[in-house]
Amino acid sequence: MQEPIQNRKIIHVDMDAFYASVEQMDNPELRGKPVAVGGGENRGVVSAASYEARKFGVRSAISGYLAKKNCPDLIFVRPRFERYREISAKIHKIFYDYTDLVEPLSLDEAYLDVTVNKKGNPSATLIAQEIRKRIFDEVGLTASAGISMNKFVAKVASDFNKPNGQKTVNPDEIIDFLEVLPIRKFYGVGKVTTDKMYHLGIFTGKDLKEKSLEFLVKHFGKSGAFYYNVVRGIHNSAVKSERIAKSVGAEHTFDENLTSEVFMMERLESIAATLERRLKKHKIAGKTVTLKIKYSDFTVQTRSKTLIYFIADKSLILDTAKELLYQEKMKDSVRLLGLSLGNLNTEVKKTIVVQLKFDF
Repeated sequence: MQEPIQNRKIIHVDMDAFYASVEQMDNPELRGKPVAVGGGENRGVVSAASYEARKFGVRSAISGYLAKKNCPDLIFVRPRFERYREISAKIHKIFYDYTDLVEPLSLDEAYLDVTVNKKGNPSATLIAQEIRKRIFDEVGLTASAGISMNKFVAKVASDFNKPNGQKTVNPDEIIDFLEVLPIRKFYGVGKVTTDKMYHLGIFTGKDLKEKSLEFLVKHFGKSGAFYYNVVRGIHNSAVKSERIAKSVGAEHTFDENLTSEVFMMERLESIAATLERRLKKHKIAGKTVTLKIKYSDFTVQTRSKTLIYFIADKSLILDTAKELLYQEKMKDSVRLLGLSLGNLNTEVKKTIVVQLKFDF
């Protein structure tokens, strides 16, 4: 088994309630109030929530109806993605002042490998403090950070002292840190997996560590090996300065539920056209077409087909989508449809990381 890489210094920077914080920054009247970015009507979905709103159970991905029910004073704001991208660009510019090994995960979070950095600073902890201060001084927003020797622990640590805080987990502290960590706080362990682990008697990192590799693979498949390694501090994935897209997609939530495949095909034609534009903009093609269906009860179903050749043309995507749509009967009315293309022709690039040993 591969030993953990002891000499990397990874920082995970995560903006605090990014979309909602931008809205509160730009509109002083919203400061200190519960704010949700997204649709407030019955069919709307919350994209982000301020910390004032989170106290009432308002969080991303829940319906606007439920959010308003949980927090009657909730203020809904329409998302302004151009503004978020503008702010994100300023934040990422700060990152690149310290290292070129920046791996963005989204507009509001990124990994930084500062093992060797442009400031010549041997302390990743001090670099994280400096970056967070610069973001606040130059952009006006707060950020949290996690610092450790690998991406997994850094990601978990960044959530530890949120908002506007940071936590460093030194190499000799990782095992103790993970053993007492509730399993629901492990990055990559979602609600469904958490419930499954609870039924198996796994509540903390220590419980997870006591399970054998064979046991975890039996119950969690490939993810079982991942869980077995990370709880032992083993996660050797390098920070990749260029993230290679694994799929490109487009989807749409409808004002009224669709009950007929004929109507769904009309909507899929528009979605396929959007997907085609995105593929051609980035000069990408793929082999695997996936149809996403969200029903009125919010359950999600996906159907996929892999072709023997790369495609990017709307008509070819639509032909496969039609086949997937009629593959089996709809179980209920549909509120959302999506199409994505995976198994892309993007060339995988390897990042060479120079590793030196310093104190954290």
